[in-house]
Amino acid sequence: MRRLLALISLVLTLSAESLSAQFRDGVPSYSDLYDSGTVGSLKADVQAICDPALLGRKAGSEGEKELAQYLSAELEKAGLDLLYGPNGDVFGINVDGDTLVSRNVAAILTGSDKQLRHRYIVIGARMDHLGSYRMTRDEESIEVVYPGANASASGLACLLALARHIAQTPEAFRKSILLVAFGASEQGCAGSWYFLNRSFPSVKDIDFMVELDALGQGTQGFYAYTASNYDLNRAVESAGAKLQPVKPTLTTQETYPGDHRAFYGSEIPSVVFTTGRYATHNTPRDTPDQLDWDAMEMQLEYLYNFLREQASNVESTDFIEPVAPETPDDQVFGYYECDQPPMFLNSPRIDRFMQEWVYRYLKYPDSAIQEGVQGTVQVSFVIEKDGSVTNVRVARSVDERLDQAAVDVVNVSPKWKAARRHGKKVRSALTLPIEFRLKKK
Repeated sequence: MRRLLALISLVLTLSAESLSAQFRDGVPSYSDLYDSGTVGSLKADVQAICDPALLGRKAGSEGEKELAQYLSAELEKAGLDLLYGPNGDVFGINVDGDTLVSRNVAAILTGSDKQLRHRYIVIGARMDHLGSYRMTRDEESIEVVYPGANASASGLACLLALARHIAQTPEAFRKSILLVAFGASEQGCAGSWYFLNRSFPSVKDIDFMVELDALGQGTQGFYAYTASNYDLNRAVESAGAKLQPVKPTLTTQETYPGDHRAFYGSEIPSVVFTTGRYATHNTPRDTPDQLDWDAMEMQLEYLYNFLREQASNVESTDFIEPVAPETPDDQVFGYYECDQPPMFLNSPRIDRFMQEWVYRYLKYPDSAIQEGVQGTVQVSFVIEKDGSVTNVRVARSVDERLDQAAVDVVNVSPKWKAARRHGKKVRSALTLPIEFRLKKK
């Protein structure tokens, strides 16, 4: 009897430990017994993607490489054909003088229609995240990992779930479906740029791109951002008109910059499906236990039906809207008023311009250094429809010499990619802080 009581006590102790583990060891909790097969797969994939051993899967890290191998294996197991080997399509980018080696993972379901199979719908999600950092607590050095459960793992898990569902019904998809996990998204969307400009040979045959981004907070809503593309708006609404467990709300507000911008920059229509902004974004608290699994499953049903419908649509998706509001040719729009903001070196991130151009070529006046003059100059300028920089002026002055140096470096900027509204190039304005800071001796 004592042995039996001891055994029962041990079982209860182990059960309590597993319930509190929150995905750490992959042991199912009591609530998992009632999960559907899809929810179980979503949880397993997010657990694998957020595995602390991957150290936040920073671009160029071993963690990103191991994740690429996991994704390749799962896509192949689903029955899709890999475009590249198990390690993905490797590419290098220059970061602060060093070469960062990242990779894309891609698989294809060839369309069932001989006439339409040469047209593609791309489903993409970001693979990398922020990595980790070391901190000291109670005189002990510990590794703090950015799990990115919602930020990127939710999109990747939904991509894998769609891959499995699509592969089970191949005849329903007349066009070819490309599923791509992009590397180095945190590095100015380098992976998506590489895919479009160096890797995939049939870019002109891509009908449109679907990005899956931050899909784990369904209680906050479900949204579709199309940069106001008429054809995609109509497609989103058409799928939503049918009986669905959940329907996305069209929004004109871009939630987060992502790989869809590289496609937009190549004049390929794109739609982002997301559940919107959330408080723990890019913090160590973005963990799997925060995700709404049931909502993700319902979103997947809508996404599958949306893709299935569009894969049978013989009409092409136009990049430029047939009807756009009339605006004066000389009107200048603010950065956040544009459907597609201006891009420097194919990146929508302003810090790319600051690091790759401003602070690389900024000249600190010798006389200002000798006198110890420092501060932050704010410079405003306009990016024209042809990408040239004009109307450079000082919005906030510090010192005449620093002001002039800031204006000079912006004036000689290489051309940008112009901003767009409703598919048309527009003039856009930026105001940026340029810091002059003396090093302490």
